[in-house]
Amino acid sequence: MMRTIAFGPTGERVPAIALGCMRINALDAAGAEKYVKTALDLGANFFDHADIYGRGECERIFGRAIAGIPREKMIIQSKCGIVPGQRFDFSKEHILSSVEGSLERLHVDYLDVLLLHRPDALMEPEEVAEAFTTLKDSGKVRYFGVSNQNPMQMQLLQKFLPMKIVANQLQLSITNCTMISNGIQVNMQTDTALGRDGSVLDYCRLNDITIQPWSPFQYGFFEGVFLGNEKFPELNAVIDKIAADYGVSNTTIAVAWLLRHPAGFQPIVGTMNLNRLKDCFKATEVTLTRQEWYDIYKAAGNVLP
Repeated sequence: MMRTIAFGPTGERVPAIALGCMRINALDAAGAEKYVKTALDLGANFFDHADIYGRGECERIFGRAIAGIPREKMIIQSKCGIVPGQRFDFSKEHILSSVEGSLERLHVDYLDVLLLHRPDALMEPEEVAEAFTTLKDSGKVRYFGVSNQNPMQMQLLQKFLPMKIVANQLQLSITNCTMISNGIQVNMQTDTALGRDGSVLDYCRLNDITIQPWSPFQYGFFEGVFLGNEKFPELNAVIDKIAADYGVSNTTIAVAWLLRHPAGFQPIVGTMNLNRLKDCFKATEVTLTRQEWYDIYKAAGNVLP
């Protein structure tokens, strides 16, 4: 069964891997039902959504796929705050209307987790606090978090919130790991020593905020996957060797690299391929050695001081 991790400051434990549903609209009704059932059978019951995925269609498809499944069997997370191509919107009105829309499309009475989707430059934290309090008191959302926010943004928001921020969804993979490299390159005159995210990794660990890595197989900003990519020959050679040693796939090792970090990351995997999904889940059974972790880190082009 799926290994579990502590979820933020909630006192609850959740699956070590979450399922991203951004691509579920690529499946037909039968495929979506099989995807959900397979995940649940394997102990992976944490599903990540956003109101903008498929312009709402992903939540609708998922809502139909879970018909007849007891609500308490699933942990459902969604995100709001992006108006595609127009603005980011953390106004109370937008947050409340977005949640209502998600609940209707998902055919559920409540969300387990709501994340603010990317920072809004015009955020008024008092207004966000009012929206969150309304949702909490009405039983429509249990826990709240953010995505792609730095420590000061979270600290500003937390100042006004009556509840704790439980999660921060951040881009993180073997090839996109500046938040890790910043800590290794402290006091060095190297490019990766530049603090681009304000020590967000340490801040989240200090404040019991679960980091949810998104795009764990991507390099750049949705430029493609690094696994099997000729642009990363050394990285793939190292990953493939370690995968062979453990008798698993390269996909498994890529996820295991994230899970090896003591921060307790909860990677968001978005594959709709059931075999690859199972390979992702196998990562919870693999604990890389310290040397293997660093070998992969260096093979990705990261340099030790």
